[in-house]
Amino acid sequence: MNPNEERLVLNTILAVCALVALRLAAAAWTPLTFDEAYYWMWSKALAGGYYDHPPMVAIVIRLGTMIAGDTPLGVRFVSVLLALPMSWAIYRAAEILFGGQRVAASATILLNVTMMAAVGTLIVTPDAPLLVAASLLLFSLAKVLESGRGAWWLAVGASAGAAMLSKYTALFFGPAILIWLAMVPKLRRWFLSPWLYLGGLVALGMFAPVIRWNADHQWVSFIKQMGRARIEDFRPTYIAELIPTQFAFATPLVFILGVMGLYALYRRRAGAMAARVLVNTMFWTIVVYFTWHALHARVEANWFAPVYPAFAVAAAVAAIQVQWAPREQRTVDFCRRWAAPVGVVLFVLLIVQANTGLLSGYRRDATVRSVGVGWPELADEIEKARVRIGATCVLAPDYGTTAWLVFYMPEGTCVVQQGQRIRWVNMPEPSPKQLSGKLLYVHEVEQAVPAAMRANFARIETVTEAKRLRGPLAIETYALDVLEGPKGDVLDRSPPPELE
Repeated sequence: MNPNEERLVLNTILAVCALVALRLAAAAWTPLTFDEAYYWMWSKALAGGYYDHPPMVAIVIRLGTMIAGDTPLGVRFVSVLLALPMSWAIYRAAEILFGGQRVAASATILLNVTMMAAVGTLIVTPDAPLLVAASLLLFSLAKVLESGRGAWWLAVGASAGAAMLSKYTALFFGPAILIWLAMVPKLRRWFLSPWLYLGGLVALGMFAPVIRWNADHQWVSFIKQMGRARIEDFRPTYIAELIPTQFAFATPLVFILGVMGLYALYRRRAGAMAARVLVNTMFWTIVVYFTWHALHARVEANWFAPVYPAFAVAAAVAAIQVQWAPREQRTVDFCRRWAAPVGVVLFVLLIVQANTGLLSGYRRDATVRSVGVGWPELADEIEKARVRIGATCVLAPDYGTTAWLVFYMPEGTCVVQQGQRIRWVNMPEPSPKQLSGKLLYVHEVEQAVPAAMRANFARIETVTEAKRLRGPLAIETYALDVLEGPKGDVLDRSPPPELE
């Protein structure tokens, strides 16, 4: 490695470390989203699976809180640090597939400055470990291509298994790999090799706890997630949301480079056939499915996380390796120069806005309900009301409110979601004594107490209201109702809709 290449590698390492440090600072400042608080509750009861997802996100949070405690930073600590192995894997994958340090460094930086990676590792969801696993999978497949050694299929299996333990979307990596092998003549020999199938067994073995958990719970998680592919109500208007949301999540300049890179690979303007096909199959297999999904339901922007490693490599190819006509080259040069600064600025602005509301003049925005700004103060008010009325347990109508209450109220406070008990099957339930005394029901004022719940208690009375604030903005107003005299089971144990 010559001095210029050494300097490039060092600068890339320093840039990634600086971005990770910025995210750690944001992680400590920003209150938890309701999903993060929910997954934090999972981490207190580790299991082979959960109603919504496989268990990897709970493991990541458990490791973080073991290091930094039950704080927003602790919940997010390991997730943010996952950007380090992700960056190493994408660097090596790009270097192997398309040759040279410059394309590798570019792919690494471009991936890290996307909102998908920056916010996706800061806000702990299953997408954070999935991003890392997808990057490691791309690297392992690149090593299969480079070395021709069958043992690398075990690494492929381990990466795919880690991805499947993160999110069910990773199941699409299997068809993507098979399509890659089938489309590249020199790789078809692997269909006759035991190494390919041993890799598959490694992935299946890692995924086995999720299968076991589902078998013990009437396959509810599989039914919930995989049933989404079925089109029951044709509504193609959702397709119109796909490109704008990814334009934002990739950040505009990285998105432009990625699209140009995919076009260049399609036109065979860079890389060998096997490298081009690998990037395309890892990207398009999942994109085609989500396009199908958008024919009947909304596709959330973060669901595209597993395609971002391949997309970043395509963007780097466009930025470094392809010779463009003068007009296109000016666009590429502009995007390459400003992609990282723009990504950092957008990230900082997003964090400032989520925490303060300053940039919108304290008006509502897309972050206002999901990020738990104001919850520490609100939880204090709710705890004072609970103590004042002598409530033995706090009830909530949804999992988000439940999780925020558990996280921000004093440790050991009895808090339980009144319905959707399938979400909490891995966790101990409140004792009969806790549910037999006065109860405090916390719900948004706009949400009426369900009729079945009213019929189940001798007395339901609103004792006070409490507001969640972000600056001068009242995000939500909560009614605090005292419940007395239950006539039956306090908790609604109706089966989830997937099992009805």
